[in-house]
Amino acid sequence: MGDSRTELDCLRAALTASGDAAYSWDVRTGSIGWHGGARELLRVDDLVEFGHAEKYLSRVSPDSIADLRRAHADQAQTGDRFSCTYEITRGDGSLAWIEDRGWFERAPDGEPIRIIGAIRGVDERQGEDVRMARLTNYDDLTGQYNRYRLREALEQSLEYAIRYQSSGVFLEVGIDNLPLIHDTYGREVAEQIVVAVSRELDRCLRASDVVGRIAHDQFGVVLNGCVGQDIPTTAEKILMAVQHASVVTPKGHLPVTVSVGAVSFPSSVRTAHDAMAKADIALEKARRSGHNCFSLYNLSESQLQDLRDSLAVAELVQSSLRQNRLNLHFQPIVSAKTNKPAFYECLLRMHDENGTAIPAGDFLPVAERMGLVRSIDRFVLDLVLNELFESDRANLAMNISTLSTTDPTWLRALTSRVASRPDVAGRLLVEITETTALQDVSETIRFVAALQEMGCKVALDDFGAGYTSFRHLQELSVDMVKIDGSFVQTIFESSNSELFVSTLQAFADGLGLDTVAECVENSEAAAILEAHGIGYLQGYHFGRPEPRRPWLEHDDRQATPTVVQDLAALRH
Repeated sequence: MGDSRTELDCLRAALTASGDAAYSWDVRTGSIGWHGGARELLRVDDLVEFGHAEKYLSRVSPDSIADLRRAHADQAQTGDRFSCTYEITRGDGSLAWIEDRGWFERAPDGEPIRIIGAIRGVDERQGEDVRMARLTNYDDLTGQYNRYRLREALEQSLEYAIRYQSSGVFLEVGIDNLPLIHDTYGREVAEQIVVAVSRELDRCLRASDVVGRIAHDQFGVVLNGCVGQDIPTTAEKILMAVQHASVVTPKGHLPVTVSVGAVSFPSSVRTAHDAMAKADIALEKARRSGHNCFSLYNLSESQLQDLRDSLAVAELVQSSLRQNRLNLHFQPIVSAKTNKPAFYECLLRMHDENGTAIPAGDFLPVAERMGLVRSIDRFVLDLVLNELFESDRANLAMNISTLSTTDPTWLRALTSRVASRPDVAGRLLVEITETTALQDVSETIRFVAALQEMGCKVALDDFGAGYTSFRHLQELSVDMVKIDGSFVQTIFESSNSELFVSTLQAFADGLGLDTVAECVENSEAAAILEAHGIGYLQGYHFGRPEPRRPWLEHDDRQATPTVVQDLAALRH
């Protein structure tokens, strides 16, 4: 080097010249040491104003504090470097957007002891991008994850726990008597209480824990790496932290309490949906016990045996995926007028190591409970698309699970594969069940629109199994409705079943929807359904699911124009 300055001096000079600032944040004491251009960037003469974690975090925008906490939590779990952009109030009172990047330095036992990082100013455009992302993923009032984003984080934690044989806990934290408080003191006070509880959760939980608001009066918390015996301690910590908080009203201080329900994973649950459902059961039990209470969801001996059986089935499913022992069978769906195939539904079949076929009903429900159904859906998507790519005479329908309707990776996989072959999308019908659609109507509407924009058709399967069917049909904007087989099988014995079919067909005609009757097992049922105006029929009367591909066979060529014409004739 050309002068006597040390390497550290050069580094500090470079930081100052760049306008960036480096810091060393002691996790145990909260003290923060600054280097480089900190004074200029933070617009402060004395860095003591930003020299402690509590002082620094108090200047981070309330809308941004949860972003920074999540960045720290993600790094603490994965060990990767974190990067977070947030808004801060500088020493002169002005607001600025800051990009914060760093990593945790750890003690030999793995405990984080120091955050080493750097901050730099970013322009308003980048800040707006962060703000828009927050609107999509975060709760407006508290800045915590919204329900969808928390469920995604919970799914990731479950997958990690299963893969690496670790453990975790999901908590539901419910604010006691919030509806009563809302009615008594008004919306503003109720929202102050929600924000106060959110703040206390941030203060009392670890950096690796993830918080989200899942309902008006409920939060969800993912405790990564938490073992069963630590649950009561953590729950008590939350109860005490919230109990010491209060909200000022025109009539004085209003005490706040919560109840907590907990469930361990993956020992008690294997999917995010199951974890949320069982934590909710535990929360309701805690609320019945009185305010400021905690309850843990426990498995009975029979439930433990069911879990062991499910684990065995899950292992069989995983080995089948690895060894390609899953394949498709095809069942025709025919035009009610011509009785010729319009398209074929793809039905999944699995075989064990000995080649014995396992009915889908024996493994798909277990796969859903154990968190494997998304992998199955992706596998099936590839199989179906391969068939469509192989022959332009194939018109196929496939089912997907509830989880895949909210899984952006499934949609991305479909989009990327059909981008170069738009004709493939036009020959694919995606079936979602009515119960799936009704779990989150707005999310289903988004999913249906995305599929239709690609050129795919969408059918609502098992129609009639839900309880708000007709009310939601119009807003879902699907192309086809498949009548639940229970109504078709009892159409001769039950006048109610025939009335349902007739009413549905009239309703579908009004909305411009096509209809399919499932479980058609004889010509008499086919005739009465056709008389009621049902457009398509499916069932053993027209063919059982078989591995053969009729559209590739020579003697099926005459039916091909009808197949293509019928699928293209779907009204949407």
